Amino acid sequence: MSLPEDALKPGRLDGTLLPSVDASVALQRLPVYLACTLLALVTNYLLGKDIAWDTVNYHLYAGFSAVNDRFAQDYFAAGPPSYFIPYAYVPFYALVRAGFTPLEITSALAVLHSVILWLTFELAFCVCPSDDRRVRMTYGICAVALAFLNPILMQQIGSSYADITTTVPVLAGWLLLAHAVRAPHVARVLCAGLLLGAASALKATNAVHAVSGLAVLIMLPLTLRGRIRHGLGYAFALGLGFAIVAAPWSYRLDKMFGNPLFPLMNNVFRSPEFTTEPLRHYRFIPDSFANALWRPFAIVDPVPMVQTELTAPDLRYAVLVVLAGALFLRQLWQRYSRASTRPARAEPAMPARILAALGCGLAADWVLWLSASGNGRYFLPMASVTAVVLVALLFKLFARRPKLRNYLLVAIFGVQMVQLYIGANHRWEWLPWDQQWLAIEVPKKLATEPALYLSRGVQSNSFIAPYLAPGAGLVNFDGGYALGPTGANGARIEALMRRYAPHLRVLWRGSQASADEAGREPDHASVDDALARFGLRVDASDCATITVHGLPPEPETTIVYANEPVKPQSRDTSYLASCHVVPDDTDRSAQIARERAVDLVLDRLEDACPQLFQPRRLRTEQYREIWRRLYVNTDLVAQVSHGTVKFFDPVRGGPMVELGLESDWAKAPRRLACGRRDGRYFATALQ
Repeated sequence: MSLPEDALKPGRLDGTLLPSVDASVALQRLPVYLACTLLALVTNYLLGKDIAWDTVNYHLYAGFSAVNDRFAQDYFAAGPPSYFIPYAYVPFYALVRAGFTPLEITSALAVLHSVILWLTFELAFCVCPSDDRRVRMTYGICAVALAFLNPILMQQIGSSYADITTTVPVLAGWLLLAHAVRAPHVARVLCAGLLLGAASALKATNAVHAVSGLAVLIMLPLTLRGRIRHGLGYAFALGLGFAIVAAPWSYRLDKMFGNPLFPLMNNVFRSPEFTTEPLRHYRFIPDSFANALWRPFAIVDPVPMVQTELTAPDLRYAVLVVLAGALFLRQLWQRYSRASTRPARAEPAMPARILAALGCGLAADWVLWLSASGNGRYFLPMASVTAVVLVALLFKLFARRPKLRNYLLVAIFGVQMVQLYIGANHRWEWLPWDQQWLAIEVPKKLATEPALYLSRGVQSNSFIAPYLAPGAGLVNFDGGYALGPTGANGARIEALMRRYAPHLRVLWRGSQASADEAGREPDHASVDDALARFGLRVDASDCATITVHGLPPEPETTIVYANEPVKPQSRDTSYLASCHVVPDDTDRSAQIARERAVDLVLDRLEDACPQLFQPRRLRTEQYREIWRRLYVNTDLVAQVSHGTVKFFDPVRGGPMVELGLESDWAKAPRRLACGRRDGRYFATALQ
């Protein structure tokens, strides 16, 4: 039922974004804020240095490209993420380039990340139905503790991830929406929209939280007309906030690719330099309605690949579902039971309304998030909202039984802490604190002579860009998103090669470029296979090695000869090999014919099972006798080798699945029974 707008005049006259706070209350908040920041700093220190895969793949490069115009000299330097709006990574890049130690860098970021706990505390204050300061402090501290006991939050404290950094403006926007429910004012709604629009530009996955904010506005104590007016204002502010942040970068993208959001939404803008197939990462999306309903309880299990790649058990979502169900059943009982003739104790209407608004927004967000990605890193803002709603429901359900409530709180905290201690991965790659984030030894020639580096590998290693000679360019042509010599990609790469010729080099990770202590030369054959598509080969007489201290080596297969001692590999040292490349005059007609035959087979495989092999018609890569395609939506790899067609899942592991002979697929399309069940893909050839 809508309230008459006349009843809202006091709230409408409140021109402040947040309610005024007297000095005594402010002094109570200050120790909590300081404790939150100290907690983040201590956690960051105890968990150690962490260099995640994404940090070296594109985070450092993104910050570098944001302050250095790289459009003219780089092309897919970090794969498709090269062109995501990079501004959220500038603080991390600036701290690294300034030469601060890893502990100083991550501590500065941890201070910023601790603001998440401040905002959680304020949200809890907002929903507390009591004016008693002790009760409100209890609400806030319990919510902060539950928000902190989030394995994904712990993993990202002090990290370079934009997920946790942009959680700050998202939570600030939701706090403004909560206060708008308490006292509607257009300034609060507009500022919330601006914050959430900006956060969506900085990290596209935040758009889910921006859209679900509309569900919060449904609970505004206004007439239908007033809600619509505030909703339209919010939508306008979302677009404006997004445009303000995205405009400079989107202008460059549109000028270069014809798509202002490149590589996103390319099925709409259809730039010829990227796939026009829809992009949707299915890694954590439930494969059935039943699994979607079970997800809050599945997250409790300390196993990987549920809501993130690492183990991140979290009890809170399951508890919240149980509490919400219990509250619903109790209200039904009170409404229809004959025994409930006595009126229930009245609660303050406004905190209850704010709690309902946050609950509606959280439910909408959960559904949108689960259908869009299901990735727990992208749910970080709502994980804090979950903590607030969970505490509020506990206090609401057990208002008359405070001892039982306290026992339940202790049990929840205890179980979650045990889960975090025993079952959670707190870092992607734990490393000890040292004096530099990365200590990189670049040979003088590479540091002084600009060249075009053709890098290969799913790991782009674009972090090296700031350490190469000024003017050097990068093209990650082989690995995450393969680029070929034809079409729009080929034309762009050919233009860069002409500009830099003869200073062309190849770059790859995993081995040294020169002979090892046993006198064995490195194997350049697989590199030559990748370069062959551009008519190039390695010039083994001009190779160099970049040594990177502080970065663990990638796992690689090493051949150990008989009676030869195994040389221990340094845990914090990796190598980037770089060799000059020269034109290759070898006749490639047989290879080109072979590639066309493989493309026909893989095209038919994609058409037989579009659920698994998507996006379709990507570039085929060659690794000696293996021809393969990597499908970014499903993480699968399909390949043709030794006369058979097969696929495997490199992320989840498991056996390679054979789907028949290459000769049979070459003769005619075949039928497959395929799909996804319990998070794993299957396919079987039908007769």
